[in-house]
Amino acid sequence: MKLMNKMVAPRSLAAMMALAIAGSMAAATPGVAKPAHHAARAAAVHPASGLKVVPLTVTTAKGRHVFRVEVAVTEEEQAKGLMFRTAMGADEGMIFPMNPPRGAAFWMKNTVIPLDIVFIGPDHRVLNVAANAVPYDLTPLPSIGRAAGVLELNGGRAAQIGLKAGDKVVW
Repeated sequence: MKLMNKMVAPRSLAAMMALAIAGSMAAATPGVAKPAHHAARAAAVHPASGLKVVPLTVTTAKGRHVFRVEVAVTEEEQAKGLMFRTAMGADEGMIFPMNPPRGAAFWMKNTVIPLDIVFIGPDHRVLNVAANAVPYDLTPLPSIGRAAGVLELNGGRAAQIGLKAGDKVVW
């Protein structure tokens, strides 16, 4: 999933891949002790994207539900989103913070898995949910109002937890 009209530059993609390879080689070097804080830091980064992972809590009529979400902050991270990913855990997702809040529209270009796209207002309340967005579909899926964030979950997950407009989302 990605913000419309944004693309990852090939040079940036190559740089990200080089960093990932260098990091995995350093992590696999035998006989080199890793500091204790290294393991804690590694646990807070998603292995597929390299993005920071944070807890996100959704409060619905059914109760609280905690997700571990990747945070896509930069234009390049937001442009790539969950493109080309083939799986995501039930309690995982991706959050796209938007500062300042603005109208947003997402599409499913190069997105392999169906997603629920949750648009979140400046008050951290759900504006609207584009449920079960179809993989590879180029139809724009817009927010209803200004979004301070957009949350992507597995398709159908919002319905499973009873997520709807007005529910609270905190990350």
